[in-house]
Amino acid sequence: MIKSELVQIVAARNPHLYHRDVENIVNAILDEITDALSSGNRVELRGFGAFSVKNRPARTGRNPRTGETVFVEEKWVPFFKTGKELRERLNPGMEDEEDEDAD
Repeated sequence: MIKSELVQIVAARNPHLYHRDVENIVNAILDEITDALSSGNRVELRGFGAFSVKNRPARTGRNPRTGETVFVEEKWVPFFKTGKELRERLNPGMEDEEDEDAD
């Protein structure tokens, strides 16, 4: 799914809203998540998951074509961890097995 498809789906579910307003809302949500992550904050959407930022330290890498050793600088990368409700929807029946394992 791409952002324009998400906007269309939300607009279809909310016919009382103009398409451009739905697009503005979706963009505002994504901008707020991006701003929070760029500030080093964590964004948690209960039942869906949590967005955070992880540090990848500098390291020595290898160019796959030439085999040449290259220096890879430190960087920050986005990370997403699914929430329990999303995991359960993706893996129906798995929560029953987990409960049995606990016994």
